Amino acid sequence: MADGRAGSAHHGENLLFLTDEQLRQGIEAMFFAYRGFTADPDRILSDMAYGRAHHRAIHFINRAPGTTVNNLLNILGVTKQSLNRVLRTLIEDGLVESRVGKNDKRERHLFLTPDGRGLEQKLSDAQRARMRMAFRDAGPDAVAGFRRVLEAMMDREMRYAYTRLKDSGP
Repeated sequence: MADGRAGSAHHGENLLFLTDEQLRQGIEAMFFAYRGFTADPDRILSDMAYGRAHHRAIHFINRAPGTTVNNLLNILGVTKQSLNRVLRTLIEDGLVESRVGKNDKRERHLFLTPDGRGLEQKLSDAQRARMRMAFRDAGPDAVAGFRRVLEAMMDREMRYAYTRLKDSGP
């Protein structure tokens, strides 16, 4: 194959014939893995009366400092009202700073404060530890395959947003 995965061609053909039972098991594995992946941050956030929406906002503001509210709306796929409620809390609590755009005064650019970066670090450390352990146990081929499966499940717009974020570096 041209993509350098010639050895995986036959294996890929087998994947085309997954049974409904195998697919159900995959779906359930995703549900339980997601519960594990979010459990540690959920515990940290619950002490602060925050939820997953706060976590996602903090994560993506950290990933792209200065991102606009509209860009964050597109990434998170939530309503403006819902995001504004989350941002209002994070701003009032001193975790996020909103600055008026230099070129367009209607835009609001979002940045984490030092306290916000500290919380993001704590949340990410918990998830990185879980991912590191799982990736180490699964091995490099499984890691690459897992990433390909996740990317293949993304809608086109989300894959584009993910690729832009991924290509923007650390």
